[in-house]
Parts: sequence; C-alpha cells; structure tokens
Amino acid sequence: MACLRALLALAAAALVAACGPKSADKGPLVLAASSVQEGLEAAADDWARQGHARPVLIFAGTSALARQVISGAPGDLFVSADEQWLDALETKDLIRPGTRADILTNRLVLVAKAGSAMKLEPMPGFALVAALGDGRLAMADPDSVPAGRYGRAALTSLGVWPAVQSRVTASENVRAALALVSRGEAPLGVVYATDALAEPGVRVVAVLPAASHPAITYPIAQLRSSRHDEAEAFRRFLLSDQARGIFRRFGFGVPSR
Repeated sequence: MACLRALLALAAAALVAACGPKSADKGPLVLAASSVQEGLEAAADDWARQGHARPVLIFAGTSALARQVISGAPGDLFVSADEQWLDALETKDLIRPGTRADILTNRLVLVAKAGSAMKLEPMPGFALVAALGDGRLAMADPDSVPAGRYGRAALTSLGVWPAVQSRVTASENVRAALALVSRGEAPLGVVYATDALAEPGVRVVAVLPAASHPAITYPIAQLRSSRHDEAEAFRRFLLSDQARGIFRRFGFGVPSR
C-alpha cells in the first residue's frame, strides 16, 4: 500500500510536470529510497530556506522507483539505497554521465517493539529462530529490495539464514518492515539503523556486523530525462558539507572524500 501511494504520487508529479507552471516555479523531482525520508526532507527544507523552490520528493522502495524510471516515469534526481539498482539505470543509459556519486552510508540492525527486554549477540549461529518464538522476521524483500538483500547477506554470513528464511515476512520496502515490528505484528525485524532512530515504536536489540554484508552505500545521480534548471545544483548541495551535517543528525554516515 505504501508503495502504491508513492507511485500514485509519482504519477501526480508527472501530471504537474506536464501541465503545471514552468520549471522555475517548483523544485526538481527527486525519487528516493524510503529510508532517507527524514534526512532528505530536512535537506530540502534547508535548500528552500536559501531561496530556492523546494524539491518535490517521492519516496518508495528503490526497486519500485527504478522500475518506474525504466518504464519512462519522469524525474530529475534518483537516490538509490544500493549500487545495484543505479547500475541497472546506468546500463540502460538513464542517468547523466558524470553525475553519479555516493552520498550516504548506513548500518543494519535488528529491532524489536519498544519496551522489549530482548537482547541478541549477532555472532555465527546466534539464536535468532529461538528469539522469534512463534512469530516471523520482518524485512524488506530479499529478492529485490536493497535492505532485504543486505539483510539476507548478513544472516547468511552469520549462518542463520537457512533456518530463518521460511519465517521471513517480506515487505515492499524497509519502512513497511519497520511498521510490522512497531505495531507488534512481528517480534523482530531487520532494518537500517536510521529507520530505528526514526521510529519510537521500536528499539535496537542488535547491530549486525558491518563485515557480514556488503557496505551499505546510497548513490545519487541526475536522470537522463531531467529538465529542471536546478537539478544539478540541488544534487551538488546534497553532496556538500552543509547537507552532510544534516544527514548525520539523522544517523547516516557519509562517505569519505
């Protein structure tokens, strides 16, 4: 449902682009992974305070947004939760050469509902299945969504994936998995550390070792279809020290230059 709402919003943004006022009257259209929502909203607000038109932000799972771009959806900037989906767009010549750059980093955590006394030590063979009891493990779809792929890699590296994979509830994006835990519909979930910070209804019960999964890196690029005069300027702003400071407030890491 969240993904459907985001894609309907993307369709509405396309209609505005086609029928609305000229480009200078609104900001560039940014398609971004759901996990960056709070930080990117704050960055867009800061940009607007500097006298620019506020960017139009659409959030959904990276896989869903990338497929929409491949199908011809409009956009100016794309913020991906992993390299693989941006690679797919680049392979299809859908991003502008020279505009791709790594913008953020993140960590992967296990969360339980707020108030839970559970604590886990994520070492090889740790008792994840026992911790689930009769419940299921919430995570983004490990076959397509970046957070799910990272989570599967981590649990595979720790030797517990074969035992837990039949207990997984796969969600369309990481925020949907987070919501299952915060509502008490799943006892545990695999999400980004920044998601856990953004949701008071959960608490972190384990930080998955960084070495157990590929580095979590968010790349940004300008889309080939971009026509907005300020798209490149906003992209550069998001890579600036000012924006990096904003993202750090929301728990993100930033790549070294």
